[in-house]
Amino acid sequence: MLCADQNFDIAQVIRFFRSKPGELMIYYELEESESSSSRGMVEVCPDTHRISRFLEKPRPGLTASRLASVVFYCIRKETLPHMCDYLGLQPRASDRSFGRFWEWLINEKQQDVFGMKLPTGFQLIGQVSLSDYTKWLTHYSCKQQNKPAKPITCRSYARVGLMGNPSDGFHGKTIAMSISNFWAEVTLVESQTLVLLPHPLNDPTEFGSLQDLFCISRKEGYLGGLRLLQATCKKFYQFCSKQGIALTKQNFTLKYDTNIPRQVVRSRCLMKFYNITDQDLPKPIRANFILNVETEELFITAGLQDRVVQVYEGLVYMDFSRELMEQQGYGHYIPLDMSRLPPLWLAYLSDPSYSGRIHSNIRQRWLSGEQEVVEAMKTFAQLTDQARAALQDGDWPRLAQLMDQNFDLRRGSVSSSFFFFFFFLTRLDSSLQSGSAVKLPGSGGAVVGLCLDQDKLVSLKYLSFQQAGCVFCVLSPYNPSAQGSNVPPGQSFF
Repeated sequence: MLCADQNFDIAQVIRFFRSKPGELMIYYELEESESSSSRGMVEVCPDTHRISRFLEKPRPGLTASRLASVVFYCIRKETLPHMCDYLGLQPRASDRSFGRFWEWLINEKQQDVFGMKLPTGFQLIGQVSLSDYTKWLTHYSCKQQNKPAKPITCRSYARVGLMGNPSDGFHGKTIAMSISNFWAEVTLVESQTLVLLPHPLNDPTEFGSLQDLFCISRKEGYLGGLRLLQATCKKFYQFCSKQGIALTKQNFTLKYDTNIPRQVVRSRCLMKFYNITDQDLPKPIRANFILNVETEELFITAGLQDRVVQVYEGLVYMDFSRELMEQQGYGHYIPLDMSRLPPLWLAYLSDPSYSGRIHSNIRQRWLSGEQEVVEAMKTFAQLTDQARAALQDGDWPRLAQLMDQNFDLRRGSVSSSFFFFFFFLTRLDSSLQSGSAVKLPGSGGAVVGLCLDQDKLVSLKYLSFQQAGCVFCVLSPYNPSAQGSNVPPGQSFF
């Protein structure tokens, strides 16, 4: 058995084997040109990773599985006597193959055998000589030396919550949208050792003065985006090990750039680098993974809404009801049509705050069962359903009304001087605000607005926001399904 790219991480395989109460079998997904009748095919339970059935070179139609054994097994010593039992049952030499043994062991003896997937292609599966292995090893070695490493660049776009937040963390419903105004970009290239390159502005190790250190640390935190890259790599390896995905033994150099005015940076580069597919890591699970990197590794208070729209991209309706979350571990996520959205704008503080500072108080009040907060979360969900209908109908006056209701409800249910500041700021001139609805898109020092009268956008920009020291911009929604877009496809980190 020879991997077509690199040797896989045998230490990862051994750890997975030791965590399971049974034998271990390595498998991979057949390429389109490969026939299932030439391989030992496995059927695997996606939840337990147990091999439910093994078919040695099956005839067409016997199985729909495209998962093939690569003739790499880990066997416990107490299972070895079964080989003698099997050989005693098979008088014909043609039946005394390793594939037939596993077929008997799994299908008839019902032995616990677990599978670990290697996301790559293979050569030399079956009866080959040492010279065949030597030839292919030399071939791949020369191929790697002569082929320059091709960088993988992925981009993730900023997100704004249009309706329902902050109920995403409280079994509510939300609608969020990705925008192409701001983005974070990660570049990964294969290298001899694994290197995480610090960003020259966000992760400095040299400062002009103690005041510079203070200002940068207050805005970016400690180690800026570098800690997120390291935490994501760690959790990615941990996730693949737990899910039975054997990674190839490859290293890389990773660097990032961002113009998103806050502390978060992401990318799907790791998935592309290791050939991890959407089947290996489905979108709903991927959103949970990204959130866990922040909450479990870095203890950042964050919500699932941003992670879902980061993975699905575009305009997304999300239902986080308790029943769904407890039953399947994630919510119900529906992409919405965004081909004809109304003009939206965003204003934000140049020095945004951590959203965790805003969320911490409301979570404690919700956990303690405070009636005002509990009822507010239910109302946020109702507003979201109404906003979904308004978006589908193109009823922008109704959508504007719902955004204002969302804002007022949040201002009333969440006591914070931050909210009162923006409440005053966005209603500085009632004549301007008569044509624009506003709400909080998150909790990092920003407001998103819907302006029904586009002629008032210029006045709104200068009089209400820029004079107050805020950044103002008209939003450019990122539509992943749009044809002929000049915007690179959005891809979030891992």
